[in-house]
Order: sequence, then structure tokens, then C-alpha cells
Amino acid sequence: MSTEFAGMIECRPGARLWGPDDEDSGWQGAIDLFLLNNGNAYTALACLFGVRNSFGFRPLAEGRGFPSDASEALRADYAAYDGSPDTHGTTWITWAELASADWRETDGSGARSRESVAGERSGWGPVWTVMRTLGELHGAEHVRLVVWFF
Repeated sequence: MSTEFAGMIECRPGARLWGPDDEDSGWQGAIDLFLLNNGNAYTALACLFGVRNSFGFRPLAEGRGFPSDASEALRADYAAYDGSPDTHGTTWITWAELASADWRETDGSGARSRESVAGERSGWGPVWTVMRTLGELHGAEHVRLVVWFF
């Protein structure tokens, strides 16, 4: 059985201006991952999120759950999957975390690096471009990717 995923990039545009606790600094849906998704390579899912991790990667963001402060757009998107017996696992990661990750770190065999399976030249490159751009505008800690698996 294959593993698919869905998700969304969110940002908090007001957080940089007014601070993260301001009432106008809530998370906003930025772009649905479907528009940027180039496949579901299991090596990338393993190194990023710990899904199907028979490769021995140390995942960057495994099993964090659905964010309690999610945007309305994300909640609406996720509602179609929530409660489905096929949905298993939700997690998220900020651009700040991704930008500071060791992309040279390898899987358990030492044969695959994070960069080779989920870096700029992988199918995840467009996702990182959008997150980087939003991070430059709003602050890296105010941009996150939320994903779920089914």
C-alpha cells in the first residue's frame, strides 16, 4: 500500500510587525502543497517526517501532530481527511528549522544525504523556494509546512 501526503504552507505576516502574540498575527494559509508537489519519494518522507523510514534517517519533524493554532484555510483543507481511517500522522516544520538543518547528514547506510533525497534539486525544491521567500518577507520562524499522510 502506498503512502500519499497532503498539506499546506502557512505564514504569520503580522508577527514580524506586531509580534507573534498580537491578535492580528495569526497563521494564514499561503499555498496548498498540491500545487508544488512533485511526488512522494519515500526517502524524502523518511528524512523529513519519519514516514516509512526503513532508510534510517533521523527525521527533522516526526509526529508533531496538527497545530492547535492552524489557519482557517488549513483547518478547512484538513477537514476532508480528519477522521478518515486512512489518515495516519500529521506533523509540521518551520522554515527556520529547515534552513538550519544539516543537509549533508546521511541515512543509516551513509549512502543518501538529506540534500540528495529532499534538497533544492529534488521534488521538494519548489516547496523550499516558496518557504524561503515567505521567510525573507515575514521571518523564518513565522513560516511553516504542515503535512498529513494517508
